[in-house]
Amino acid sequence: MKFWDASAVAPLCLTESHSTLVRKIATGDDAIVVWWTTPVECYSAFARGRRDDILTRAQEEQMRRLVAHLATDWTEIQPSHQVRDAAARALVLHPLSAADALQLAAGLLWANGRPAHHDFVCLDQRLRDAAQAEGFRVLP
Repeated sequence: MKFWDASAVAPLCLTESHSTLVRKIATGDDAIVVWWTTPVECYSAFARGRRDDILTRAQEEQMRRLVAHLATDWTEIQPSHQVRDAAARALVLHPLSAADALQLAAGLLWANGRPAHHDFVCLDQRLRDAAQAEGFRVLP
């Protein structure tokens, strides 16, 4: 079981430079755990691809369906005061955006505040650095 940031979930649906690597990690993962906003963050990436003429509307819709399919099997960390408080703490300690602080906080909640020996799958460098500083094993 691994915690997956949206930056690593989106390439499961797209074909990009990291897709093969994250798909290999997903194949070996028996249960994906994500933060509650992960689908919206993925949809945002797909919409940006469409606006930038990288994706067609049909491709965007196909990728949204893939996220919805993945969501039927993953576990979502729900919003809570604990997540909010952990995100506020993360913003003091790490140079993160609010969205990334919430991702990290959700991962910390999933790990019961003890990230050692827990995997955090992420492609965003700032979030990777913060997760590693917190004690997660960061993949890839």
